[in-house]
Amino acid sequence: MSVQSEMKKVTTRTLSEMKQRGEKIAMLTSYDYSMASLVDEAGIDVVLVGDSASNVMAGHETTLPITLDQMIYHGASVVRAVKRALVVVDLPFGTYQGNSREALVSAIRIMKETAADAVKLEGGSEVIESVNRILSAGIPVMGHLGLMPQSIHKFGTYSVRAKQESEAQKLLSDSQLLEDAGCFAVVLEKIPSILGKKVAGQLKIPVIGIGAGPEVDGQVLVIHDMLGITQQFSPRFLRRYHNLAVEIKDAVGSYINDVKSKDFPNDKEQY
Repeated sequence: MSVQSEMKKVTTRTLSEMKQRGEKIAMLTSYDYSMASLVDEAGIDVVLVGDSASNVMAGHETTLPITLDQMIYHGASVVRAVKRALVVVDLPFGTYQGNSREALVSAIRIMKETAADAVKLEGGSEVIESVNRILSAGIPVMGHLGLMPQSIHKFGTYSVRAKQESEAQKLLSDSQLLEDAGCFAVVLEKIPSILGKKVAGQLKIPVIGIGAGPEVDGQVLVIHDMLGITQQFSPRFLRRYHNLAVEIKDAVGSYINDVKSKDFPNDKEQY
């Protein structure tokens, strides 16, 4: 029986066992109760409350503006909906870089105020002190390497990362550093497929890809992108499973027409 068909709560140990037996891990973002309920009921393994909420929920150009309080709001909304999946909440920009004590306080707030299962943060050697301090409190940490949206102003582009040998070697080193520190998984974003395969083969912990090729241990997408709610974002790694933007606009248009024509509400839709 696959993990997807079991009703048992997914834990960090579950993900480790999935990697060991070669079962791929399916992960999607969610930011609100209603969507998280549907995603969880569909059988997703991991729900990520991503700082991408800054883009798809709040309309910001980057992930940088979203605050810890806002992430906690989204995280708590999702946790109330999810019965089975592992829920991971992003630590937002400015809550862990450069100050490991602040990182621990931020992670504790997320765990206490959302009841999530884990936190995620971006970076390797630059943030390892924060990673270690958070882990020392017994809080599970998921790493994130490759393209790191919180560092967009440093790199100046959303192009593929780690194409150069030096950056690829640093990514390999950082991924091992995160595993050795005690992270339970790592996300690799927008890197060459061959490098994704190499990292997944090197690490004992699960490697989740978003634009990291098929040879990693699982995949993650932003649900608004995957369902076609957002239309402006079309990287090569994105597969759209629906075109909800068109369907939603068509439905709203039909509602408007029915109201204007006095067809809604009809005799059966009133008291």
